[in-house]
Amino acid sequence: MDDTGTPPRERAFHRSIGVFSGTAINMTQMCGIGPFITIPLMVATMGGPQAIVGWIVGALLAMADGLVWAELGAAMPGSGGTYVYLREAFQSRSGKLMPFLFIWTMLLAIPLLMSTGIIGMVEYLRFFFPGLDGWRSHVVGVAATGVVTWLLYRRIESVRVITVALWVIMLVSIIGVAAAGFSHFDARLAFGFAPDAFGGRFFVGLGAGLIIGVYDYLGYNTTAYIGDELRDPGRTMPRSIIISITAMMVIYLLLNISVLGVAPWREIAASTSVASLVVERSWGHGAASVMTALIIVTALASVFTGLLGGSRVPFEAARDKVFLSVFGRLHARHGFPHVALLTMGLGTAIGTFFDLTDVINMLLAATILVQSIAQVVALVVLRRRRPDMPRPYRQWLYPVPCVIALVGWIYVYVSASVLSLVLSGAWISAGIVVFLLWARVNRAWPFAPADAPSHPAEIR
Repeated sequence: MDDTGTPPRERAFHRSIGVFSGTAINMTQMCGIGPFITIPLMVATMGGPQAIVGWIVGALLAMADGLVWAELGAAMPGSGGTYVYLREAFQSRSGKLMPFLFIWTMLLAIPLLMSTGIIGMVEYLRFFFPGLDGWRSHVVGVAATGVVTWLLYRRIESVRVITVALWVIMLVSIIGVAAAGFSHFDARLAFGFAPDAFGGRFFVGLGAGLIIGVYDYLGYNTTAYIGDELRDPGRTMPRSIIISITAMMVIYLLLNISVLGVAPWREIAASTSVASLVVERSWGHGAASVMTALIIVTALASVFTGLLGGSRVPFEAARDKVFLSVFGRLHARHGFPHVALLTMGLGTAIGTFFDLTDVINMLLAATILVQSIAQVVALVVLRRRRPDMPRPYRQWLYPVPCVIALVGWIYVYVSASVLSLVLSGAWISAGIVVFLLWARVNRAWPFAPADAPSHPAEIR
């Protein structure tokens, strides 16, 4: 047993990530290029400067959900995050259905979400290369994905150093854009609320705005996916989650206010590269060029940390024989799940060829059901069934954060488009069919008692 109470595994990961580097990993994944492309969407959806409310509400939901992650992650600090929590909470009643569905969703969702970072990067590259479109943009997107995958193809100690460096660049880019906005700040623009700003339209737009806000905060749970690589997980996990959410809320509010103080909100809402617009208007083309370059690096950083955490998800499932065994292999020399990393890297590259708006909405809707809502239920189930489980961190004000998270996620889910709900339902249904086929071959639940071991033969 190690100092976390976790049995050592053969060729275990190196526990080298502390609170500082863990927070850097979370914040880098949370930000990325997200706010630089979603501020116009939030302003347009909310109908004016009242968009700042969307960031605040999004932070409240993220914090409530983050406290769910903090308790579960500190109690079960294995790589895989939600997969581990669902397995422990539901396996005695429904076998491996819930963790299987989670892996089924994440194996596609993570690469496609990472593709949005690559696509956003290409959009900002057009500031330098206006003719970057068609097949040229696809080539650049694939090449960028290859570079990120190559950077991750090494020991976690090297990854930690790279992550902190990219985190610093991310902070510089955000601070730079905010500083540019505040240097030419006009409070009448930033706080020029219309008389009906908080009327009926506000509450109609809040649902769609909350989807955008939640998307920008996603990533606060990245350290939960690399629990085997955290020093003192019971301390590092909750602190990295709580600090990263709080810090990003402050950063997003300052960034949003600074941007709205430079140009009329309708002009901001119509912009496709709002950061470049703000810096160029405040400091000129040269400064905008520098800041745009930093934003491009920030986009790569978000993809970097997303693939870092995401590649650990199918690895953990494969080690427990809930997924294809090939995903359970570690690199012979550096000890990281190279098959899972390469697979997700390939999926990210493929995703850059498509318009991901509708697909990502569908995948987010599916994620809310299979991950967010299911995980809240998992925490309650484990509190009741396993009260003796070691919990280095216990959720503050339990069960209030669970209730807030559950209500918030349901509100976000029903606010999604009808197409997203239909497609996400179809994807989950397909996953259930695949699971039943897998369970039949492996003689697992529902074709055997839930607590019976699977058939020894592995699917390859």
